[in-house]
Amino acid sequence: MQPASATEIQPAISLLEKTPRLLETLLGDLPGELLHWKPVPDRWSISEVLAHLAALEQVYAERMLRMIAEDSPALTKYDLAGAAARGEYSRGSAGENLAVFTRTRRSTLALLTGLPASAGGRTGVHSELGTVTLAHMLNEWASHDLGHLRQIAELYRAREFHPHSGPFRKYSNPKP
Repeated sequence: MQPASATEIQPAISLLEKTPRLLETLLGDLPGELLHWKPVPDRWSISEVLAHLAALEQVYAERMLRMIAEDSPALTKYDLAGAAARGEYSRGSAGENLAVFTRTRRSTLALLTGLPASAGGRTGVHSELGTVTLAHMLNEWASHDLGHLRQIAELYRAREFHPHSGPFRKYSNPKP
């Protein structure tokens, strides 16, 4: 398999379509205690990861719309540390954050699925990275989803299953 070209957008869109279903399936019946558990005080809980995903979904969607509608719009770097310090990821329940994420993602996908492949070449100028294409951003967006899916899975694994695996714990080492 060859790597995607710098303007290809369909593989990223395909992953972006899957993420809400994966999260709903994985998290749909989990107790609040698990959703709010933190392995250490300075790490995120599943609920906080969902709040982060909901916040970033709105940032990515706004950037995408601007890159499609404007010629090389200025894109400001997201202030992750500031958002966390302001407690933005501690707001709302896990269910509320997942619902906001899912609703925003589905809205975004309605726009993305209608784009021609050539839209991947649209550009924006990121305040830290310089010129980026829509394809670059969509691939980062998909990569971001996968990173947080892994993080959520590791939190779930470390809290719910690993401690009860008895001698099999020697075969795994969750890193939430």
